[in-house]
Amino acid sequence: MESAEIRRRWLSFFEGRGHTAVPSASLIADDPTLLLVPAGMVPFKPYFLGEVKAPAPRLTSVQKCVRTPDIEEVGKTTRHGTFFQMCGNFSFGDYFKEGAITLAWELLTTPVADGGYGLDPDRLWVTVYLDDDEAADIWTDKVGFPVERIQRLGKKENYWSMGVPGPCGPCSEIFYDRGPDFGEEGGPAVNDERYVEIWNLVFMQYERGAGEGKEDFEILGELPSKNIDTGLGLERLAMVLQDVHNMFEIDTSMAVIDKATELTGVRYGSDPASDVSLRVVTDHMRTSVMLIGDGVTPGNEGRGYVLRRILRRAVRNMRLLGATGPVVADLIDVVIRSMGQQYPELITDRKRIETVALAEEAAFLKAIKGGTNILDTAVTETKAVGGSVLAGDKAFLLHDTWGFPIDLTLEMAAEQGLSVDEDGFRRLMTEQRDRAKADARSKKTGHADLSSYREVADTSGATEFTGYSSTEGESRIVGLLVDGVPSPAATEGDEVEVVLDRTPFYAEGGGQLADQGRIRLDTGAVIQVRDVQQPVPGVSVHKGSVQVGEVTVGSAAFAAIDTRRRRAIARAHSATHLTHQALRDALGPTAAQAGSENSPGRFRFDFGSPAAVPGTVLTDVEQQINEVLGRELDVQAEVMSIDEAKKQGAIAEFGEKYGERVRVVTIGDFSKELCGGTHVHNTAQLGLVKLLGESSIGSGVRRIEALVGVDAYNFLAREHTVVAQLQELVKGRSEELPEKIAGMLAKLRDAEKEIEKFRAEKVLAAAAGLVEGARDVRGTALVTGQVPDGTSADDLRRLVLDVRGRITGGRPAVVALFTTVGGRPLTVIATNEAARERGLKAGELVRAAAKTLGGGGGGKPDVAQGGGQNPEAIGDAVAAVERLVEGTA
Repeated sequence: MESAEIRRRWLSFFEGRGHTAVPSASLIADDPTLLLVPAGMVPFKPYFLGEVKAPAPRLTSVQKCVRTPDIEEVGKTTRHGTFFQMCGNFSFGDYFKEGAITLAWELLTTPVADGGYGLDPDRLWVTVYLDDDEAADIWTDKVGFPVERIQRLGKKENYWSMGVPGPCGPCSEIFYDRGPDFGEEGGPAVNDERYVEIWNLVFMQYERGAGEGKEDFEILGELPSKNIDTGLGLERLAMVLQDVHNMFEIDTSMAVIDKATELTGVRYGSDPASDVSLRVVTDHMRTSVMLIGDGVTPGNEGRGYVLRRILRRAVRNMRLLGATGPVVADLIDVVIRSMGQQYPELITDRKRIETVALAEEAAFLKAIKGGTNILDTAVTETKAVGGSVLAGDKAFLLHDTWGFPIDLTLEMAAEQGLSVDEDGFRRLMTEQRDRAKADARSKKTGHADLSSYREVADTSGATEFTGYSSTEGESRIVGLLVDGVPSPAATEGDEVEVVLDRTPFYAEGGGQLADQGRIRLDTGAVIQVRDVQQPVPGVSVHKGSVQVGEVTVGSAAFAAIDTRRRRAIARAHSATHLTHQALRDALGPTAAQAGSENSPGRFRFDFGSPAAVPGTVLTDVEQQINEVLGRELDVQAEVMSIDEAKKQGAIAEFGEKYGERVRVVTIGDFSKELCGGTHVHNTAQLGLVKLLGESSIGSGVRRIEALVGVDAYNFLAREHTVVAQLQELVKGRSEELPEKIAGMLAKLRDAEKEIEKFRAEKVLAAAAGLVEGARDVRGTALVTGQVPDGTSADDLRRLVLDVRGRITGGRPAVVALFTTVGGRPLTVIATNEAARERGLKAGELVRAAAKTLGGGGGGKPDVAQGGGQNPEAIGDAVAAVERLVEGTA
């Protein structure tokens, strides 16, 4: 049975039994504690926590998941993979243990001809929690499952929680016996390789307290509403139904292995090490395609880092298998062909996915070349001081600058006989990620416990947003935090977070900055609002300070936004939509939005593109945008179903999570996008849009920055003034400026070349005199001296090498010259082959001289350079060189 059919049967079975089918959520987790969705229940977490009411009591889905903690184990076992699909059925206060168990049994054992999976009941095993007699009795009494194939396991194996206080409960897991070829008998408690877990049924019936790990927590009591969360691994079931040894050999994965073997000439199954690499390539390419498909782009932190690491590991393993050129295009093609039936959006977005992935492959192949040189230098320096461990900061530099995965650094260092300080590397990585996470978290939630916001939501419900139609209005304070702690009151000077029952303030989201303004109480108290965020769904938190009076929970209030700021942001947001559409018209659908920020009078827009946008194209885009402004198109917003929005061709932003009902913003006949932000009523209100330019912000991602309205006018006015000044200086018309300025610059460059030539000739003219002044130090010709101040490092090097070349006759020679540049001493020292045979090495001589100068230096045995802080010590540095020459010669 093909994977696509397994997926289809799952959804069909549960839809036929009263479940509402929910599309897979994006892999980009809508949860500040997660980078990516690692489990099928994650999109339903708000329902289980009671933050949001579930859309139906019974739901089912096939969720895309990515899990990377064990990335180094991928390919080495049958169980570890980064991308997988989790089939789930969920009940929110509806059916419980009996319903979950009987439904699972029915689907697994119903014959294929009747719509089930047709598994042999005699090859199934079941585990239950130690004291969950209820579940065990259902298995034996309701299903008729033999008691001898039911095993009871402890908290570690058969008890589920989110790892924090909240819902928890026992599990019942279903296993399939793959037979004696996979190990000894005895059930899943004995052998989890032979008895492979295919379905986990979680019975959420208790509330857990604080604690760590899977076992160290207290059960506080029963939940008022009991829920069901189950997960069946699609790839694991496919492994069983297709009768293959591991999940890398199922239909959707084997197609990628076959292509990798075709590209490298390595046969799968011929060598264990090669098999691991082939499985890594297969898993990582599937994961990369799915991540890019959901809007992730390669980067050096967060989700972008996960994608970059996975995609580069795939490319590296192809090179280990013998591939010498680009391979990603062929591998993406087969992934999309094998997964497109289950996820048609991969076919639709093929060009964009290819663009991002190919750009990253090209960057990595270039990085391998450049980073290898850096690594070789680090290895040489480590060995030079007798070390055997490459420093963690060197490994971090390779990752941060060149994008080297740590395992690539480990392998290349090992080839040269060194290990790597992995602890130091991971510490630096952790510090970098923690800083990024802390910054993002404090921005969104301040430093308050999220439970404080959830408590407000539970008590008062979601905040009603009135800002689409009004900029001020009556409201009531339903929540108050002072310095991140819930409080009944706040006084003048306090930093507060205020929750209103209804608000005209827009909370930051969708690239639009938050509103600012004031909240006035009937008592005369005033709160200055600086920022608005939604740390939990539906709750708008107004952050600011109490300017006057006392603020108390329950007080009536009047909220008013800064309308001038709102209008400026609205102009920027509408301009962003116009820019998006104009770019797609110019570059095609691959110019998909990858992020934006709409602030007063200006915006930035990120989009996918493998290369820089030509200036002529950018000019055309800007012209098209401003022509649309002149057409005075109306801007309208309408709420509709997500399916209707897609039918109308509305563009959705990658990475954004949308519900069943969405808001669609339409700008005349020009643009249609899903958007929750605020906009102008007509394009004429924008006045003017000026694109300042575009630049790269990551592999395959470009950024446009632009000004809108008065800010755009002010910019052009300043530019006009500058042009007028240049016209006066060069005595020419504006259209003549480029040619005239280019001519001036060309003359300036020619003059600089002549000056440089004259200076070099003057420096080299001193060579003959320096050679004549060479002293014999125990058979070695030693030339030392100080040349005029201001001599550049390049000129000093040329002079030293010229002097060394003039000492002939096979005589050992050392040339050490000094100068000062910008008040700091500089030295270059060279030795010839005869001197090096005597043990006189330029690098050692420079280090001695530079140390005397209060600095450092180094280089090769034949020529080296150094510097310091104290020009008064040049005489002492010359003496230090003389002593070394005398002592060595």
